[in-house]
Amino acid sequence: MRLLHTADWHLGRLFHNVSLLDEQRHVLNQLIDIVDREAVDAVLIAGDIYDRSVPPASAIKLLDEVLVALCQTRGVPVVMISGNHDGAERLGFGARHLRQAGLHILTDLSAFDVPVMLSVDGCEVDIFGIPYADPESVRSLFKVDARDFDAAHRYLVERIEHARRPKRPTVLMSHCFVAGASASDSERPLSLGGAESVAWEPMQGFDYVALGHLHGPQQRGGEHVRYSGSPLKYSFSEVSQRKGVTLVDITPEGVTAIRHVDLHPRHEVRLLEGELDALIEGAANDPAPEDYLLVRLTDRHALLDPIGKLRAVYPNVLHLERPGMFAAQGASALERQRLKIDPLAICHDFFEQVGGEPLNEAQSDALGQLLTSLTRSREENA
Repeated sequence: MRLLHTADWHLGRLFHNVSLLDEQRHVLNQLIDIVDREAVDAVLIAGDIYDRSVPPASAIKLLDEVLVALCQTRGVPVVMISGNHDGAERLGFGARHLRQAGLHILTDLSAFDVPVMLSVDGCEVDIFGIPYADPESVRSLFKVDARDFDAAHRYLVERIEHARRPKRPTVLMSHCFVAGASASDSERPLSLGGAESVAWEPMQGFDYVALGHLHGPQQRGGEHVRYSGSPLKYSFSEVSQRKGVTLVDITPEGVTAIRHVDLHPRHEVRLLEGELDALIEGAANDPAPEDYLLVRLTDRHALLDPIGKLRAVYPNVLHLERPGMFAAQGASALERQRLKIDPLAICHDFFEQVGGEPLNEAQSDALGQLLTSLTRSREENA
């Protein structure tokens, strides 16, 4: 049996106020192509299907299109759990009726220890899914003393260990933050105060653990305990990550192969660094000028409308940083103080940036007289 593990679709997400819905449709079509090309038998989605608990209609429509393509058109079962971004009740609407169509939506925490049994060509695999659950929910529902995420998750995993059939391969799905894993800027914290992590050790005994929540593909405590990562880059901290899905081959004896398959976005998320003029000149030879960009300018002097000039050649500049300007300020405190107390110097600098040449002597004298007059008038009226 071949499983495809994916997670953290975040349908409906905005990236610096830019809708990513078309980007998401593009990579999800690739996911469907992988299902066809790799003869995938079932798809596991480990939470955060939507970006918020009340998703926009366009995100719901896209999910419906993908699920129809998988479950109805291809007859490929899909097992999904809710994540911390999802509204569990909304996502789980109609779940009992949809099982007959091969869509298994696991959002009911009270039924977490009831597996989905998949059978392909004599290979039977049990899939247990733990929907996102905070300690308060576990404590209230099961009347146990679970004071943090680790205690709550450990209790749920141990319950599943007792419920599993010993001679049948078993997959665990969970949406959680495993201790020691690498986070990205685009992930919403599960709790305040840093007590959100769970241990990987209780999950070691499963044949495969399909994790969701962290957006970078990675493993913890063994190759079989892993995050597939999100299908797209959702922050500039993810620039270096290889986005994709994970394929898992399972026989009656257990997992035989695990591999990552890349997904390729329409527009990459990149970082450009350099001086403004050099970046604008280099745009002519950039093969992908419409990528989503963070630009880090190294110029050490004031610039007039740098983001407007950059967007003339790179239309999707989403964020601009000026570390060069701050470095120059730090290296020249005296000059900074001079500009603060000398309005004429500020005007000189502005005129040179706008006009491309310094003020001449007559212009400087006239401006100086005007500033003196304004200063005197302000003092007299104070």
